[in-house]
Amino acid sequence: MPHVVFLLVPQLHLLDLAGPAQVFSTAADFGHDYRLHYVGEREEVPTAQGLPVRAGLAWPELGPDDLVLVPGWRSPTLGDPRIGADSRRRLAAHHAAGGTVASVCSGAHALGSAGLLDGRRCTTHHDLQEELARRYPAATVVRDVLYVVDDRVVTSAGIASGIDLALHLVATRHGPATAARIAREMVVYARRNGHERQASVLLRYRAHLAEVVHRAQDLIDARFTDRLPLAELASACRVSERTLTRQFGQATGMSPLRYQHLLRLERAEHLIGHGATVESAARAVGFEDARMLRRLRARTAG
Repeated sequence: MPHVVFLLVPQLHLLDLAGPAQVFSTAADFGHDYRLHYVGEREEVPTAQGLPVRAGLAWPELGPDDLVLVPGWRSPTLGDPRIGADSRRRLAAHHAAGGTVASVCSGAHALGSAGLLDGRRCTTHHDLQEELARRYPAATVVRDVLYVVDDRVVTSAGIASGIDLALHLVATRHGPATAARIAREMVVYARRNGHERQASVLLRYRAHLAEVVHRAQDLIDARFTDRLPLAELASACRVSERTLTRQFGQATGMSPLRYQHLLRLERAEHLIGHGATVESAARAVGFEDARMLRRLRARTAG
């Protein structure tokens, strides 16, 4: 049962904490066995918004499947890293044992103080990027992106981008359909990936309110590896093929088949990035062979 541990620091931003916590809590509501923990170096932690929060002083026993996340705090500069030597040691040890660590906004400073940014790409709020680069010259600070993932160290820009970060982690573990379901439950229509041009296909093309198209997307999302004739999709949505094609194009800018192909491509790229061959990835996502996948990859790269 994966643990998600939030390390609470003084003057933390409530949304930096509540946004990711809501994502993982909703994932647990949908049957994914996340257990959320809130730990700190004091039992009562003041927040930037004036509402104190309670933290436990004892950490759970962590394994490689677990996540530790540090929310950001209010400060015109990075200031001090807001965590002591014991917390820094725990962060470093968790990562060294194969676990994932993450931060929102200025929380990147806490990861840096634990030695986790050296030699890695990272980001933070745009107002703090220059200072982060000065403090950690061995890190590569990526400007003006929502979040960066580098060797199980995940850093995000701040505030609402913590939701994007959490949805990305859910999508990586459970697939984009689960992340989209959580986003819809949270009434968040358009979720973003670290680089806007690389936004999740499933989430990017959900930024509309066309219920017929959402129903079609739900079916394609759930069965993107299957052959789905337009007639079957239209029947399931209780509209004509012509109406579905028109509404789908208006809402997403593409046909249902093109949308399905982009979902397959995105999943195939994920598999290839984790060591699969092009041929095995193509079969896993529903293509008969690798030719179509290669054409799609070449077209997208161009």
